[in-house]
Amino acid sequence: MAVQWYPGHMKKASDEIRDALKKVDVVIEIIDARIPVSSSNPMLKELKGAKPCVKVLNKKDLADPAVTTRWIQAMEKEENTRAIAIEALKKKDVDKVKALAASLAPSDLKRGVRALVVGIPNVGKSTFINTLAGRKVAKTGDEPAVTRHQQHVRIDGGRQGFDIADTPGVLWPNLADHRGGVRLGATGAVRDTALDYLEVAPQAVVDLLTHYRELLVGRYKLKVVPEEGLELLAEIGKKRGCLRKGGVVDMHKAAEIVCKEIKAGDLGRISLDWPEDYPNKENTADD
Repeated sequence: MAVQWYPGHMKKASDEIRDALKKVDVVIEIIDARIPVSSSNPMLKELKGAKPCVKVLNKKDLADPAVTTRWIQAMEKEENTRAIAIEALKKKDVDKVKALAASLAPSDLKRGVRALVVGIPNVGKSTFINTLAGRKVAKTGDEPAVTRHQQHVRIDGGRQGFDIADTPGVLWPNLADHRGGVRLGATGAVRDTALDYLEVAPQAVVDLLTHYRELLVGRYKLKVVPEEGLELLAEIGKKRGCLRKGGVVDMHKAAEIVCKEIKAGDLGRISLDWPEDYPNKENTADD
């Protein structure tokens, strides 16, 4: 599945990121802890070059903690990179990110640390900045791409100060990776108007069946558990009463229910990106 969702302001945001990187000491990349590879913008590595980076796995409360730990270990193999899992609404978590960013910045700074916050839509960049600032300085919302313009925020002054640039969420123009597209769609990184639930849900339920069989079966009270995605989705539809006249399953309705419940965390703490799906990410420091 190729997710086609690339508003014009996002092209501009890519250019803004490139320019802003010249003026900052460290990059803070916010990603979704459930899909740390799928939610990491593939353009960022090229754009940032050797700039130090803190990878922030947000929404850790929705992700499988054991899988998150493995991802952190893998990410920290990369040079000039630290990784941490957080909940962006928790001040103590956000303060740890600030400390990591400061540890990666040049030690002789007198003006405080300048950091660029980047990430794809709906990973919690604005929430993170509001928590860091201790006040509402960035617009938040449950719909992707709430941030439309680059925002600069001075947290405080001096060596311990932070100057933050928050960029609009950037999603690549055509996500050709079927697996990544499914996982982005299932976790809410793509607007509902640009998402075909019936393309996303069958693969998503197969992923859940592979890694979280008990959670899936328990959530939907399944007695019959097909291995094939559409058949499994049909069984879920039956259990949720997604039936049309004549007892035909409304597959689109069933798919929408599954996607919205994954996004909300209703199935429990799950991860859809697993290190074994991306062996180079886990085992090498180059990729």
